[in-house]
Amino acid sequence: MNDGKPNWWSRPSTPPEAARIPTPPPAEADDFPLQAPDPAEPAAAEPAPGASAAPKVDMTKERPAPEAPAAPEAPAVPEGSGAPAVPEVSAASEEPAPAVPVTPVGAAPAAPRPLHEPDEYRTPPYGEPGPWAPAPPVQRPAAPVPPPQTAAVPPHGAVPPPQGPVPPQGAPAWGQYDPWGAGAGAVAPHARKKSRRGLALVGALAFALVTGVIGGGVGAYVERNGGIGTVELPQAGAGTTDRAPDSVAGIAARALPGVVTLHVSGGGGSGTGTGFVLDNRGHILTNNHVVDAAASSGDITVTFSSGETASAKLIGKDTGYDLAVVRVTGVTGLKPLPLGNSDDVRVGDPVVAIGAPFDLSNTVTSGIISAKERPITAGGEKGDGSDISYVDALQTDAPINPGNSGGPLLDGKGRVIGINSAIRAAGGSGDGDGGSGAQAGSIGLGFAIPVNQGKRVAEELINTGKATHPVIGVSLDMQFNGDGARVGDKGKDGAPSVTPGGPAAKAGLRPGDVITKVDGQRVHNGEELIVKIRAHRPGDALALTLTRDGKELTRTVTLGSAQGG
Repeated sequence: MNDGKPNWWSRPSTPPEAARIPTPPPAEADDFPLQAPDPAEPAAAEPAPGASAAPKVDMTKERPAPEAPAAPEAPAVPEGSGAPAVPEVSAASEEPAPAVPVTPVGAAPAAPRPLHEPDEYRTPPYGEPGPWAPAPPVQRPAAPVPPPQTAAVPPHGAVPPPQGPVPPQGAPAWGQYDPWGAGAGAVAPHARKKSRRGLALVGALAFALVTGVIGGGVGAYVERNGGIGTVELPQAGAGTTDRAPDSVAGIAARALPGVVTLHVSGGGGSGTGTGFVLDNRGHILTNNHVVDAAASSGDITVTFSSGETASAKLIGKDTGYDLAVVRVTGVTGLKPLPLGNSDDVRVGDPVVAIGAPFDLSNTVTSGIISAKERPITAGGEKGDGSDISYVDALQTDAPINPGNSGGPLLDGKGRVIGINSAIRAAGGSGDGDGGSGAQAGSIGLGFAIPVNQGKRVAEELINTGKATHPVIGVSLDMQFNGDGARVGDKGKDGAPSVTPGGPAAKAGLRPGDVITKVDGQRVHNGEELIVKIRAHRPGDALALTLTRDGKELTRTVTLGSAQGG
């Protein structure tokens, strides 16, 4: 078929590319094998000088299938020559080089032809065999794979064939046939890579397992033992210790130096209470039931908030008001507490109580004023009524316990507005917090003597050693069960119930009259009437509302004075 058409099946290639072309199998009856030239045939005409001989193939003779042709060597192409390169046929194939048609000297040159003319044999594109080409070798998965070699270089002007993807090792080599390729499938990757990848995965899993176990162990140890190493707890830095003057801390800081703790012994008994400094002369105010054990003979020791102690002497006491004054000498730097006005106190005002409950000195508690003018009685342990005190008290919920007796009750400005004296215990039978018997704790019901009353009594005790009581000059029927205070029919030891010439007699009161109000305030029994009267000073005028024979009358009484004990 040397008709001037390009021979696609005999394109020259470099030795490496030719070596990659597999050996085709023996031709079948239906194939069109290429026949090798007969050595007996005469040689073709020699090409013109400077031109290379073109290969010439005779299609009329049969050609046996080559067993294993060696890779042809790439021919040398002269520089500047426009003739195509002619491959050299190896000696092993024993085939002469085909001739290339030339134009005789003196003859008219042939018309130029295109390099690629229409092909009536329908030459397929690169990479596919033509109908006359040897059948492609059967590609089998188990066939041995030749080693890869250097890719071939196509002739000048030709387009290199596309290179398909290389199938991985182990996959069936049924890819598209490529006459320029290796033929059997791509070279499989080395098996050691897969092994290394598996080892890396196993190592990573083992490392994760070990670190998980170690981390879990460390976490369990930390949780059970509270951490590792030295424990250092966070703490706020040093700040200011100043407090607002009207705060509980500010009030306590100013008042504590003027509050003392008293330890009393004598008369077969002992007790602990509280007091506060009245002046720079060493006078200290406290409750009568605190120092009662040392009334005739006994010892009184005063301990200041700084811890210093001093002996004290009883100046005076009054059972009816439950107040007493003691004095220390030879003590300097005393801090008297300022006195307020108990008449200005209102329910709900904040208060601070300071004392030594159960001998715990310098104890500070706070609360509010729960009520005013609460009539209470305390004492009565002697049975004859001589130790009963009547107090028109301030009620507070500031915790007051045994040992707080005699301590100050302070307002929001640190001024004394009351003297803590009694508590109401749950299930208890008495009001005093320093008496004999079982001592109950605070349930939020504490009572203090108003400072206005305490001031008057303290002044009298300091100046005269005795306190005076305001009186109206009547004897009351303490067994009366009706509403109000009834004037008795007879007095003590048969004396008249209305003292002749006394304040009540001058106001026109009679035996059997029932007093229901004092200055418009309701009274329900004789104790409340005594409390209301003792809340005033001798000489004060009181308006008494009374009932006589079913009629309501009003009488004005000027209070008299009686010596207290």
